[in-house]
Amino acid sequence: MAKITRVEIFMVDLKPKVRRTDAIQSFLSQETPIVRLTDAEGAVGTGYSYTIGTGGPSVIALLQTTLAPLLLGQEAENIQGLWNKMLYSTHATAVGAITSLAMAAIDTALWDLRCKRVMLPLSVMAGGARSDVALYTTEGGWLHIEPQALIDDALAVRENGFLGSKVKIGKPHLSEDRARLTALRDVVGPAYEIMVDANQSLTLSEAIRRAKMLEDIGVGWFEEPMRADDIGAHAQLAAHSSVPIAVGESLYALSQFKDYLAAGACSVVQADVARVGGITPWLKIAALAEAFNVAICPHFLMELHVSLVCAVQNASWLEYIPQLDLIAPQSMTIENGRARPAADPGLGINWDWQAIAAHGVMTPVDLRG
Repeated sequence: MAKITRVEIFMVDLKPKVRRTDAIQSFLSQETPIVRLTDAEGAVGTGYSYTIGTGGPSVIALLQTTLAPLLLGQEAENIQGLWNKMLYSTHATAVGAITSLAMAAIDTALWDLRCKRVMLPLSVMAGGARSDVALYTTEGGWLHIEPQALIDDALAVRENGFLGSKVKIGKPHLSEDRARLTALRDVVGPAYEIMVDANQSLTLSEAIRRAKMLEDIGVGWFEEPMRADDIGAHAQLAAHSSVPIAVGESLYALSQFKDYLAAGACSVVQADVARVGGITPWLKIAALAEAFNVAICPHFLMELHVSLVCAVQNASWLEYIPQLDLIAPQSMTIENGRARPAADPGLGINWDWQAIAAHGVMTPVDLRG
């Protein structure tokens, strides 16, 4: 083992290649905090998280003033202990997005460092359950996209071996969602999976109405139909419909997933490493979901999640939304609709530090001890 002697903090703003809209928001940037740790033996680990549009400076401030100083002089291998230390030091602001995103940037760097020290890829270090995973795409299914464009995108990705697409729903009237989904189903046929995502935009009564329509169309899951903090409403919806209910991108703690699963309020878990505070809690959530015979299909961060879904037993899909192309090219392999993590030690992300400097939106922070 070796103690942490240096913590560097960066932030870049990555502009999505396509316009991204859903029922509650539209965003044109991805503020991405990056943390680089160096230990006393010179080993380096890099981690990151993200925001959608805003909030990045708040994450950086928490890292710089509170969390990063805690790491200096600590044994890098004590990942759970360091995670606990970070959580308790921010007890008044947890559980919540800013704290989780800051902790995740550090926790993923610690895991990268651990894997590099033993020369193993994260997919193997965290479990080694499989070598690749099926992809579905979200990039062609945003809410503003017209039906013909939805169809064109689905046909294009299916030609490349993809087995499914996600379509955003939550138009003002049920008939508008039905028209888009029916047009797509009529062309792609019954075997191609269509997932739908309402982004917490519906009331319980409206979610029940739309669930019947979604059942008729044969969707793969109904994602975030209502506010994520209303477990009871999700349990009622699940009881009214055979459509699988997917939640998790807006949950921030293991206990929140436990409450959903215990209530029978979801049948797909979409835990996001950045939003739950890192790889350390994500692996616990995956194991918890497996205990309930529920799949984990994580939200976003495909360049990182590809290793984790290949590490655990109960992952069935990886969401295709490129994030890091500008600063970490060739961080995963896609072939015939399946994603394979890099075999290199660590997270498998090929950071381009010149590009990170070019896209930086703040002066890097460098703490030594």
